[in-house]
Amino acid sequence: MTKPVVYYCYDAYCGWCYGFSNVMKQIAQHFEKEMDFDVLSGGMILPEKPVHIGVTANYIQKAYHNVEEMSGVKFGDDYLWHINHPDLSDWFPNSEKPAIALCIFKEFYPDRQVEFAADLQYALHFEGRDLTDDAAYLHLLEKYSIQPESFYQKLSSDAYKEKAYYEFQLCKQLQVSSFPTVLVQTAESKFYLVARGYTSYENLETRLNNLLAEITAQ
Repeated sequence: MTKPVVYYCYDAYCGWCYGFSNVMKQIAQHFEKEMDFDVLSGGMILPEKPVHIGVTANYIQKAYHNVEEMSGVKFGDDYLWHINHPDLSDWFPNSEKPAIALCIFKEFYPDRQVEFAADLQYALHFEGRDLTDDAAYLHLLEKYSIQPESFYQKLSSDAYKEKAYYEFQLCKQLQVSSFPTVLVQTAESKFYLVARGYTSYENLETRLNNLLAEITAQ
């Protein structure tokens, strides 16, 4: 391995990951020369049969305040409408499609994975876009100059679905049980856990600097 690899294990539907996304964007910018970054989708919501937002709405109504308080992010009115009016919502959350979208995106811009993951979360948690709907990605294709035809072809292909499910399995193999989780790989079988759950920028920066110092000293 030339550089240590930072694995950011997240899920597009995870509210705490949304709160953590600005921290990760700053970390990726700060350490871009010393480390490589790989975002892995965790597959947090993969129901065998569709499950309506009403099942988790009560929990989210309470939890989102904690995320805002700790991280400083804001959840948008268009998202909260579904949380506060679940009886009127047509949302059936599922982590699969945003995970496939991330796999496609990585091939176009491998160096901007953290930024794109943050954009997906903002699209859901602030703009209130339904990530199970193909149209939810159109504005991001424009932002990143990606051909819609090529993207949507891949979005419905088995090959990219397999890539997404490979990431879900990888998170399990890395023993990631909650999101966000950040691990650093320094050798083939050497991983360091540097963040589990929301972590401030200062704490994560310190841990990564200490780890880099440790690697240099070896």
